Amino acid sequence: MSKTYYAIVLPFLAVVLVMQSSLASAASAARHQVSDFDSGRLAEWKEKSFAGKTDYQLVRLEGEQVLQASSLASASGLFKESSINLKKYPYLNWRWRTENRIESGDERKKSGDDYVARLYLVINHKYFFWKSLALSYVWANRAKKGEIWNNAFAGDAVKMFALRSAEDATGTWVSEKRNVYEDLKLAFGEAISTIDAVAIMTDTDNSSSKAKAYYADIFFSVD
Repeated sequence: MSKTYYAIVLPFLAVVLVMQSSLASAASAARHQVSDFDSGRLAEWKEKSFAGKTDYQLVRLEGEQVLQASSLASASGLFKESSINLKKYPYLNWRWRTENRIESGDERKKSGDDYVARLYLVINHKYFFWKSLALSYVWANRAKKGEIWNNAFAGDAVKMFALRSAEDATGTWVSEKRNVYEDLKLAFGEAISTIDAVAIMTDTDNSSSKAKAYYADIFFSVD
């Protein structure tokens, strides 16, 4: 090939590579990834058991690898410590799917504090270590969408937020996107700018029932 060809093509390819690198960096900066289920990694997730153990495992479902949670009269969750600046990444994105409903139980009472699927955001007050807050997005049993209430066990330190309810279909994926900064302000009446951990929990210990759910694609984004 001629010198003219290289003189024209090589600079062009260099520009393309720089642009691709810049776009990749911009895409990476636009989100804070929490889950990495596609790569088969659960090492950074820790388990907390309250009553027995919910079975959490990575499975293939409809051609992708996701987290499956199966509970039989059990209550345990997975949590990942990760500091997220909500002023930079105010939006929480994820997908979840339930395979059944918990027919009995009023989630406002201790006897009915069970959920087929829920996702927690934990806020630790490092200078006030005795006070820890959490917001829990739930797939509710009786509560209506948009309702917020105090957790039956933790009181006003943990707020439950019904995003889905018994009216939503089972066996199908649902994508969520929430402005966490605004939701925390709505739930607690104060501006909270940092999240310290994310937790997943499927539990049925209080109702002595069973449940199965799936979780995928958990990340925070700029918009």
